[in-house]
Amino acid sequence: MNHAPEPWSAQEFEARLRGKSTSYHIHHPFHVMMAEGKLTRAQLQGWVANRFYYQISIPLKDAAILSNCDNREIRREWILRILDHDGCSLGGIQDAGGIEAWIGLGEAVGLSRDDVTSLRYVVPAARFAVDAYINFARRQPWQEAVASSLTELFAPHIHQQRIDTWPTQYPWVDAEGLRYFKQRLTQAKRDVAHGLHFTLAHFSQSRALQERALEILQFKLDVLWALADAIMLSQCEMAITGPKLVTPHD
Repeated sequence: MNHAPEPWSAQEFEARLRGKSTSYHIHHPFHVMMAEGKLTRAQLQGWVANRFYYQISIPLKDAAILSNCDNREIRREWILRILDHDGCSLGGIQDAGGIEAWIGLGEAVGLSRDDVTSLRYVVPAARFAVDAYINFARRQPWQEAVASSLTELFAPHIHQQRIDTWPTQYPWVDAEGLRYFKQRLTQAKRDVAHGLHFTLAHFSQSRALQERALEILQFKLDVLWALADAIMLSQCEMAITGPKLVTPHD
């Protein structure tokens, strides 16, 4: 008689989740070029403009999780993620939010607010990748959507990398535009602590659930990789057909 394998220990399960870092988009050729200062002005602008579609979709994804979640304690914690991105005015706290900070990043690289918010530079494949993630959060059990958020395990590294390298690699970028990355350093660590604690507790009930969590995390990693693919390929097309972004610096 075949018996189901025993669940991994919490330490082993967490190590396997963290081991997925090898698939994180920090290793994508486009992001490697970004870190090495090899992107042109137009390429960096294209990344900011396309990535904005992901930024504005994060609160929609989190709202979908909330709408499916019947756990009040989870909802209390998770709603902070929406406020982080949409901004808030609560109890004397005034926070414009991460979406506004990303618009500021767009302006720092030479785009206008309308260049960013109009979404006219967002390529179809980028929309497709991001929409796949939103649809996952809407349709799958909220516990699985929570697990998909664990790409944030690896996010502080890439945010710190940009803070450290952009001032020298892209000195023409207004340093104020790095505010988004600085904000996310602390926010992402808080989110990881919450999401990881839940995932380790919920998915450790069986080996099958643990393996499912790893599949979910890989799916989200694939979404981010596909998004980077879409942006890189759009920049290759731009090199062939001519620039599509027009900025005051050109």
